[in-house]
Amino acid sequence: MNPSAPAEKTPTTISRRRFLAGGGAALGGLLLGDALYREPRALQVEEVSLALAKVPPGRELRIVHLSDLHIRSFHSYYKKVASAVAELSPEIILLTGDYLERSRNIRGVQRFLKLLKAPRGIFAVQGNWEYWARVEGENLRRHFAHVGATLLINQRHDLELQGVPLSLLGLDYPSATDNLTGLQRQADPARLNLLLSHVPAFAHKELDGRVDLILCGHTHGGQVRIPFIPPFYLPRFSGDFVNGLYRVGKTATPQYVSRGVGTSVFPIRFLCRPEITLFRLQAV
Repeated sequence: MNPSAPAEKTPTTISRRRFLAGGGAALGGLLLGDALYREPRALQVEEVSLALAKVPPGRELRIVHLSDLHIRSFHSYYKKVASAVAELSPEIILLTGDYLERSRNIRGVQRFLKLLKAPRGIFAVQGNWEYWARVEGENLRRHFAHVGATLLINQRHDLELQGVPLSLLGLDYPSATDNLTGLQRQADPARLNLLLSHVPAFAHKELDGRVDLILCGHTHGGQVRIPFIPPFYLPRFSGDFVNGLYRVGKTATPQYVSRGVGTSVFPIRFLCRPEITLFRLQAV
């Protein structure tokens, strides 16, 4: 035998390698299928109970928050979202931007909004995609009003929930500092003040205690997440925010960042399910 000749591969060695390669390919296929087909529609309801000083004892305000619909085409998934919202029986529904995509499917957005029901109303702010799609401002406000939704563009809207005076402060994209300070000047400290902003990273240092809760979206939670590793990509004006509840500014104001309903750029999600958020606001 020639000692320099390569060792002969045994059938056991070959079959083991084929098995591992085949197993890896199968696992990769399963993960890809999950990211492309299952998880982008694996809707999750997140319930957030918050104790706020301005909510009287014995009352609970039920508010649903939706963000980042990204409706390219209207299909059964969005009907599923609307049905899940209805089961939560919200008093109001709040939306924080990015309803459209490049297709500018405003009719699909309207079809979705028509399915939403809340006795005290549906309120929204704009995101970056409304501007990029050039369906923004008064044009979008008219489209929303036609289906019973109110678009707030650096505006305050007052209402009552269970006798609790509530103000919605709609901060327009990209949440400029002067717009924030202008809204705060309008805010009545005696009312429960909820600030809606598409983006989570803005001038938190300017918060002066009049805002009681901030709702945002924009980040999609990263869309693709690997355990113990930061998101591969977050859009501009995300800052250090990914998803969930944070405390911001010198006032430690609660700010919630939604993972959103849809997907952007690539239609995939991995370990980052789309969400509907139900807020249960209670007394301290």
